[in-house]
Amino acid sequence: MNTELARHHMIEQQIRPWDVLDTRVLALLSVVKREQFVPAAQKALAFVDMEIPLRAPSHEAMAQGQCMLAPRVEARMLQDLAVQAQDRVLEIGTGSGYMAALLGASAQRVVSLEDNADLAATARRNLSVAGVHNVDVRVANGAEASAADGVFDVIVLSGSVAEVPEFLRDKLQVGGRLMAIVGDEPVMRATLVTRTGPAAFTTRELWDTVAPRLHHFTETEQFSF
Repeated sequence: MNTELARHHMIEQQIRPWDVLDTRVLALLSVVKREQFVPAAQKALAFVDMEIPLRAPSHEAMAQGQCMLAPRVEARMLQDLAVQAQDRVLEIGTGSGYMAALLGASAQRVVSLEDNADLAATARRNLSVAGVHNVDVRVANGAEASAADGVFDVIVLSGSVAEVPEFLRDKLQVGGRLMAIVGDEPVMRATLVTRTGPAAFTTRELWDTVAPRLHHFTETEQFSF
């Protein structure tokens, strides 16, 4: 496989047509090598428009949100968050570390939470090989309020949730942004929450997509009639 040609096609045929036009984001996708974060058995899928399970069995990994999101989804989330060099970022769901690497190349510091210790160890190795040294990968359940201390300028949920927990909104600085894929199949929307004041938030639904669930987060109550 011609890796650079495959990367070029990923950017030009998947990502740019999905309204990812920020030149800084497009440049990052060329510099941060996605294939370095893909499991060895899945290398041929590194640039394909799909989610990639990160462990076997694959159906169990997908059910627990242990996957790399499709490249266009990661790129669009990064663009809409408009991460700045001085930002402190919290990511929920490290996976292989690829999104953390993109965030690390954009921000001052990233704290990334992964509840699977094996995946966390793999992500640390991947980030080290890629030369990313401003990402702190922690083994923690991101669905718990105590998983990360402090407040952040940017929060990213690398997977879907039924709704954004209030405790995560409260971890935003004033002016901070949170991106999550919210809803239930078949209808989910990329949702941007911005903290506009000490007790004030705005919420915008930006685009439709579907993504595997993050593990441990509360589901919406189902009613039967």
